[in-house]
Amino acid sequence: MTDGLSLAAAEVEISKLWDFEQTAELLSRGFVQQSLIAMALLGLLGGILGPLIVSRQMSFAVHGISELSVTGAAAALLLGISINVGGVIGAVVVAAVFGFMGNRARERDSVIGVVMAFGLGLGVLFLSLYGSARTGFAMLTGQVVSIGTAGLTAIAITTVIVVVGMAIIYRPLLFASLDPRVARAHGVPIRTLSVVFAVLMGLACAQGVQIIGALLVMSLMITPAAAAARLTANPTTVLVISVVFAEVAAIGGVILSLAPGLPVSVFVTTISFVIYVICRWVGHRRQYATR
Repeated sequence: MTDGLSLAAAEVEISKLWDFEQTAELLSRGFVQQSLIAMALLGLLGGILGPLIVSRQMSFAVHGISELSVTGAAAALLLGISINVGGVIGAVVVAAVFGFMGNRARERDSVIGVVMAFGLGLGVLFLSLYGSARTGFAMLTGQVVSIGTAGLTAIAITTVIVVVGMAIIYRPLLFASLDPRVARAHGVPIRTLSVVFAVLMGLACAQGVQIIGALLVMSLMITPAAAAARLTANPTTVLVISVVFAEVAAIGGVILSLAPGLPVSVFVTTISFVIYVICRWVGHRRQYATR
C-alpha cells in the first residue's frame, strides 16, 4: 500500500513538470523573474571563468572557496552583519590565499586541503556559537527564490567586476595557463595573475553560494566548461560554448523547477550533467573517427 502511494506521488510530481500553465503563471511573478536574472548572471560568470578554471586544474579550488565562503557567512551571522558581505570576504580572502600559496600545480591540492579543513572547522564553530544549524544548511543548498533586490544587485555588481577584470587579464592569463614556462620567460607576472584570477573566482563563487549553495557551485563553474572542452580545443570557441551551456543549465533549471516546486539545484545539476555526458560522447566519437 505504501509503495503504491509513493509511486502515485512520484507520478504526480512528474506530471507537474509539464504543467505549462502553472509555469507561465509563476514566470509572471516578480520574485521568479529576479531568480531568472540572478541565475542568468551566475551562468555568465560560470561560463566565462570555467574554461580557465578547467585548463588551470583549479576545480578543487572552486570547491574549497565555495565551502569557505560559508565560513565567512557564518562569521557574519555571529557578528551581526550581512551574510552576503561575510561570504564575499571569506571567499575572496581564501581565494587570494589559494592563488598566492598554491601557484604551483603540485602544491595546489595540498594547500587547498589544509586551508579548507581549518576553515570548515571554524565554520562549524561559528554556526555552533550562533545556534542555528538550519541557517548553515540553507547556505549549503542556496536560496535562489528569495534572492531579493539586494541579492540581485550584489550579483549584478559582481558580474560587472568579473567581466571587466577578465577582459583585462584574459590574454596574458590564457598564455600563462597554456605554457607557464614560456610566459614566465616573456615576463608575464604569473603569480600576480594567479592571485587576481583567484579573487575574481572567489567573488563569483561567493555569489553562487548565495544562489545555489556551496555544494552545487561546481555545476555552473566547472561542468559547462568541461563539456565545452570535449567539443573543441579552440579557447575562444570553448569560452562561447561554455557560456551557452551554463546559461541553458541555469535558466532551464529555474524554469523546470517552478511547476513541481522542487529545488532549483536538482535541475541545474541534472542539466549540466546531461550536457557533459553528451559532449563527452560526441568528443569520444570524434576522436574514434579520426583514428
